[in-house]
Amino acid sequence: MIEGSSKITFYQYLYAICIAVPFINNYELTFFVWFSTVLITISNRYSLNVIKYLACFLVILVISFIASFFNAESTYNFFRDIAYLFKPIIGILVGYQLYKKCQGKFFSTVIYTGIFLSTIHLLIVLITFLRFHTISVNLLREYCGYHSDYEVYVLIILLFYKKFQLCLSTRTVYLFIFLVSASSFLYLSRTNFIQFIVLYIAIKGYFVINKRSITVISSVILFVILGYTAIYHLNPNRSGKGIEAFLYKIKNAPIEAFKTKINKDDWKDFNDNYRSYENILTIKQVSADGTQSILFGKGLGSTVNLGREIWTNDGELIQYIPILHNGFATVFLKSGIFGVLFLIIFMILLGIHKKTNLISVQNINLLLVGTAVFLIVSNWVFMGLYLKLDNKSILLGFMICYREILMKNEIVQSAESKQLL
Repeated sequence: MIEGSSKITFYQYLYAICIAVPFINNYELTFFVWFSTVLITISNRYSLNVIKYLACFLVILVISFIASFFNAESTYNFFRDIAYLFKPIIGILVGYQLYKKCQGKFFSTVIYTGIFLSTIHLLIVLITFLRFHTISVNLLREYCGYHSDYEVYVLIILLFYKKFQLCLSTRTVYLFIFLVSASSFLYLSRTNFIQFIVLYIAIKGYFVINKRSITVISSVILFVILGYTAIYHLNPNRSGKGIEAFLYKIKNAPIEAFKTKINKDDWKDFNDNYRSYENILTIKQVSADGTQSILFGKGLGSTVNLGREIWTNDGELIQYIPILHNGFATVFLKSGIFGVLFLIIFMILLGIHKKTNLISVQNINLLLVGTAVFLIVSNWVFMGLYLKLDNKSILLGFMICYREILMKNEIVQSAESKQLL
C-alpha cells in the first residue's frame, strides 16, 4: 500500500501523465489512460456544482445517442463518437478526483507539470533544429506540436505569482517564466496568443463590467484592430518564410473562420479557408435532413461529406469526416441546436460564481471566467474540450475541486470561530 506523502506524489505523477498523454496524438491511448485514472481515483461523493458541469456534456451525448436511432451509421463510427463525446466528462472527472487525492498540492502539481511539458517541447525544438539545420513555422508546427493551452495557464499563474501567493523564490519564478514563455511562443499558435490575452484580462478583473474594464477592453480591441490592419496592409506572402509565414496566418485568421463562400476548385482558397468550408457543408447537410436533424442532430456515427478526398494531419486520406475543427459545428452535427445550447450553458455556468471574500477563491474564479470566454474561441477553431489533443478539461476539474475545498474549509473555519465566541 502507498501511504502518506508517497501516495500524494503518486497521484501528482498520475496527473502529469494524464496531462502529457494527449501530446502523443493517439486518442485510444489517451482514453485508456484517462478512463483507467477515473476508475483508480473514483470518489463516493461529488458536489452538485461539478455534476452540473458534467450534466451539460452528458445531455449532448444522450441527445446524440437517441438521434442515432433515426440515422443508420456504421458500428465503428457509432462507438468512436461515444469515446469522443465522453472526453470532456472523463477529463473533468480525472482532474476533480485527482485533486481529492493530492489536496494542498494544487500549484506545485500544476506548475511542475507545465515545466516538464515546456522542457520536453524545447528539447524537441532543439532536436528539430539540429536535424534540419534550420527552423521555420512549418517545421515547428509539423515536428514540435501545434499548440499547448496548458502551458499558457501555467504562464499566467507564474506571471501573477504574488496574486496566487506562490511559495517560490523570485529567481525560480523568473526561470520558470522564461522556460514556459519560450515554449509557448515557439508553438506559434494564434489561438494560444488569444488565450494568453483573454486569461490576462480575466486575472486583472477586467471581465467584471465597470467603467475601467470597458475602457481597458475597448483599448485592447482597438489595439488588435490597428495591429491587424497593419499586418493586412503589409500583405505578407503565403509562401513566405519565418515571421512572414506567421504573419500571413494572422492575416488569414478572421477570414478563415468566417468566410461564407469558398471555391473548392481553387486550392489556395480551399486550403486557406478550410475551417469555414467544413462549417458550410455541415449546416447544409444537417439542414437538408429536415427539422428533426436541425433540432437534435444526426446522431452518433454521423459524418460530413467533403465532396472530395483530403489528407489529414495524421496522414489519412478521407472524404467523410466525423469530427470537424469547429466544436459548435461538431456538436450541431451530432446533437443539433439543443446540443449546441447545452454547450453554451456549460460555458455560462463556468463563468458564473457566487461572491466570496476568500482571495484564493476569487483568483480561481477569475481563471474560470477567462476559461469560459476563451472556450468560445477554442470551440470555434479547435473543438474546445472535445479536441483529442486537448487536456484543459483535466485542469478544469482540478481547479473546480480546489475551489470547492477552499470554500468548504472557509465554512468550517468560520463555524469554529463562531463556536469559540
